[in-house]
Amino acid sequence: MPASVMAGVQGAPAISSKMDAAAFVDGIIAKVHARDPDQKEFNQAVEEVLMSLKPVLAKRPEYCAIVERLCEPERQIMFRVPWIDDAGNVRINRGFRVQFSSAIGPYKGGLRFHPTVTLSVIKFLGFEQCFKNALTTLPMGGGKGGSDFDPKGKSDNEVMRFCQSFMTELHRHIGSTTDVPAGDIGVGGREVGFMFGQYKRLANEFTGVLTGKAMEWGGSNIRPEATGYGAVYYGLEILKDAGDTIEGKRCMISGSGNVAQYAAEKLIQLGAVVLTMSDSTGYIYEPSGFTAEQLKQVMDIKNVRRASLKEYSSPTGSFVPGQRCWNVDAKADIALPCATQNEVEYEDSVKLVNKGVKIVLEGANMPSTNDAIAHFHKCGVILAAAKAANAGGVAVSGLEMAQNACMSTWSAEEVDARLKTIMHDIYAASSAASKEYGVTLQEGANIAGFVKIARAMIAQGAV
Repeated sequence: MPASVMAGVQGAPAISSKMDAAAFVDGIIAKVHARDPDQKEFNQAVEEVLMSLKPVLAKRPEYCAIVERLCEPERQIMFRVPWIDDAGNVRINRGFRVQFSSAIGPYKGGLRFHPTVTLSVIKFLGFEQCFKNALTTLPMGGGKGGSDFDPKGKSDNEVMRFCQSFMTELHRHIGSTTDVPAGDIGVGGREVGFMFGQYKRLANEFTGVLTGKAMEWGGSNIRPEATGYGAVYYGLEILKDAGDTIEGKRCMISGSGNVAQYAAEKLIQLGAVVLTMSDSTGYIYEPSGFTAEQLKQVMDIKNVRRASLKEYSSPTGSFVPGQRCWNVDAKADIALPCATQNEVEYEDSVKLVNKGVKIVLEGANMPSTNDAIAHFHKCGVILAAAKAANAGGVAVSGLEMAQNACMSTWSAEEVDARLKTIMHDIYAASSAASKEYGVTLQEGANIAGFVKIARAMIAQGAV
């Protein structure tokens, strides 16, 4: 069926100019905001993506038919999670799973346990996940889930009881070819283990229903490192295109969790200078750059002791309490926001530009506000969007699913090589789209992911 006819069948408006496309996008954004006016994170994510789609919709108006559908999840699940603390008290949290799009594969996306989790946060993460997963070249749809439960300060037994209760409800909605969750903020190997064990008990099957598992029971090599390594590999592609290398580049990293740790590790291995790492209590500044041994100390503090970075001790560095690392008095070449959403506000983007930052590699999900993004673009900073730069984690999760499906385990070298290839392909697709439509690399990533999903949705009809 011709594209023009298909567009008419599925209800796309007649768009004949860039002005028409802009008005169409503005109308969809207004409709999404009106439907859920209190969901600020979700509305922000929708606006960021849709504003970048105007040129592709002007050129390919048949894609307009699926834009509104793509902004509405296929399924939203919210449930009560009762659990018993160590004092014998019954505690209650709220659980979520948003299955956003299965157009190109089973729902895939992590679980976040943090007191700031709301339906808006999970919807924004699921929406972003759709485009990120499309960019990986692997057959994965988009989803996200989690709870407002806070693992910090809880005993292992309390975390286990919560995870078992959470999975008792969630297990009804997931499966290795339906929806495959993974970890995110607050959900690491411990939590994945507890949830996998409960799923196995309830479903009476050993299957790859979760990724981020330990190697002994179905995990993949390089999975813990994948998001941080992938962000660096994406940065290498940007530098290579510019005829430059990473060696000697001064890098500011926010966060000190999984993504930040392994981004720092790979940067140090490649000869870059990592100046900062941070958590909610403040940041560490190492003027000459973290050494491998100093990074090991950070990993011990966060992964073993589960403590604050204020416990960091170094004769060469210092801990600055109560501030974001973007306030550090130092010049830098590359910034890697790897902590959480909206951690780079407009004022922070001004500071980073003034420090000499030329590339921003988003390791966290939606770490930059829309005002910050606009300032980076205005100042010629190359912004590597999270849905492209931090796709390495879900890419290796997809490789873990593939290994589970064929009952095999690939070597670390093979997985790392595949990860490098995927990050190269993501950059190539994003760069090609940016050149075709005359937009930034960040907008090119949005377009490349959208086009793949749009084609699948049109082919599958009004579902």
